[in-house]
Amino acid sequence: MLSTIKSFRLELDGPADAAFTGGEVVSGQVVLELLRDTRVHSMKAQGRGVAMAHWLENRGMNSVYNDYTSKVTYFRKRQHLIRDNGDATVLPAGKHEFPFSFQLPEETLVTSFEGKHGSIRYWVKVKLHRPWATVRKVKKEFTVIEPIDINTPALLAPQAGTKDKMARAWYRNFGQVSVTAKIDRKGYTPGEVIPVFAEFDNSTSRSIVPKAFITQTQTFIARGTMKQKRSVVATLCGDVVGASRRETWHGRAIKIPPVGPSILQCRIIKVEYMLKVCVDVPGTSKLCLELPLVIGTIPLHPFGSRTSSVSSQYSVNLEWLRLAIPEQPEPPPDYNSVVTREEAAQRDNMVVPQPAEDLSGILERPLMAFVQEFRFRPPPVYSEVDPNPQPVSMRPRCMTC
Repeated sequence: MLSTIKSFRLELDGPADAAFTGGEVVSGQVVLELLRDTRVHSMKAQGRGVAMAHWLENRGMNSVYNDYTSKVTYFRKRQHLIRDNGDATVLPAGKHEFPFSFQLPEETLVTSFEGKHGSIRYWVKVKLHRPWATVRKVKKEFTVIEPIDINTPALLAPQAGTKDKMARAWYRNFGQVSVTAKIDRKGYTPGEVIPVFAEFDNSTSRSIVPKAFITQTQTFIARGTMKQKRSVVATLCGDVVGASRRETWHGRAIKIPPVGPSILQCRIIKVEYMLKVCVDVPGTSKLCLELPLVIGTIPLHPFGSRTSSVSSQYSVNLEWLRLAIPEQPEPPPDYNSVVTREEAAQRDNMVVPQPAEDLSGILERPLMAFVQEFRFRPPPVYSEVDPNPQPVSMRPRCMTC
């Protein structure tokens, strides 16, 4: 029996490498080309988003494998393109297009991921049912990236730590090695450069080699068991620090390669990053200081930089204040130039009658604060010459007696 279907494909709107986020609409169309009239029972499109962790473990000498599998569904919707009404629908020969659309959930999604022991995938699958024929299926995956904004107080906070270790070999101590490191913040985006500030104190009798790594840890969880895969994504190597010497890094740069963002909200799959500042000590194990990193998707805002500190803003305000204040203060104006003597005498002799206040019902009104107004006499006339000078014949008083 010859097939009546020439082409059956699924097309998503937008560019091929488009990425979606929570709340957005995934839309497209199903293209069906028929060679002749075809009877169809139904056609439906289904959108899904699933996180799955899976691996096998062989314990003991036998060939029995333990299956570890866990699954979390984040998104599941269905749309009927041709509804099954009991009778078959006859589609004429030619090209047919069936549009569809799904809205992604607002807050429950996690970023797409492909790992060794698990994955987080989103796709649209379409099934075509025909009488006396196998079900035709077509599937297309799409990418979801949940935004991680590094312009938050938690991800803008500096990360620092210190660690030391006694170098030993065959019950012999060679001295102590200590590492102190600091980075400006916790959150970065791919392509950024992390300036590393570190100090290596080598009190041993051997030379040491300081290094820094950015590591990625993939964690898969199933049936109460955890499986991890670690990899190094960036490396920074320092100079050799001789015996009884100290080395300082004043912002040595390590660049973040194009890696996926951190995944911290999934119950069964996690992707975490770490900056490790290590020291290789010959004859003993490595000393490592770990500083946590979060790889985000929204880069640092220029106004969110820590360089625009409060002190710089305060200095700008002080400059404005200096321009507003004259260098030498001017004397206050003469009071007589503002108020005449007749007006001052008239105000002194004026008695304003105060009406008797009705205190009845005072408890029935809300209590209000009352500020008494005080009227002082006008200040004396300002003069550059002291009106009561000290007599010349008077002996000046010693301030230290």
